[in-house]
Amino acid sequence: MVAVRVYVEGGGDTRHLQEPLREGFSKLFGRVLGGRAKPKVIACGSRKEAFDDFKRALKSHPNALCILLVDSEEPVKPGTSTWDHVLRREGDKWPRPEGVRDEQLHLMVQAMEAWLIADPEALAAYYKQGFRKDALPRQQNVEQVAKRDLFDALDRATRDAKTKGKYAKSHGFELIGRVDPHRVRAASSHAARFFDTLIHQAADGGA
Repeated sequence: MVAVRVYVEGGGDTRHLQEPLREGFSKLFGRVLGGRAKPKVIACGSRKEAFDDFKRALKSHPNALCILLVDSEEPVKPGTSTWDHVLRREGDKWPRPEGVRDEQLHLMVQAMEAWLIADPEALAAYYKQGFRKDALPRQQNVEQVAKRDLFDALDRATRDAKTKGKYAKSHGFELIGRVDPHRVRAASSHAARFFDTLIHQAADGGA
């Protein structure tokens, strides 16, 4: 069996700070895969650290399928591959490592928070009293919402939340494990592509 390792942007600089992100994505992947074995989640801190960790893993885990999952930070032009996006993007300029396939890079477009707003019901259940669902963007395609607008909308929607208070990254790490992957898939073609990669690999015997 081929081990699957997913290197995720975010989570801070220490294991203690990274644990909530690892746990949240592990829960999400469990919901995507059902009873199939889940991949190992590695929280990496900054996006550059995630790319560097991914490149090191290609050498240290040559028999595993290593996957990089990062924010796109901006719109992805139609017809542009994930590797072309990060190669052309100012601030990245990441070349595809030798031998790496298309399905080893996936993007949260335009940020992880897009996957959160794809499931307003999960947000409402988390924030409870004072949450304003009507403040969230209404686009069916969450990839069309600019990164800044994602955070502004979450700030408005949670401004009066009594239990949790305003949205914070730590909330996002919990929420990513609560969203319905079917809703995320329907709202984001890049999320659907990523989930399909995980499902296909699990069906082929990955673990």
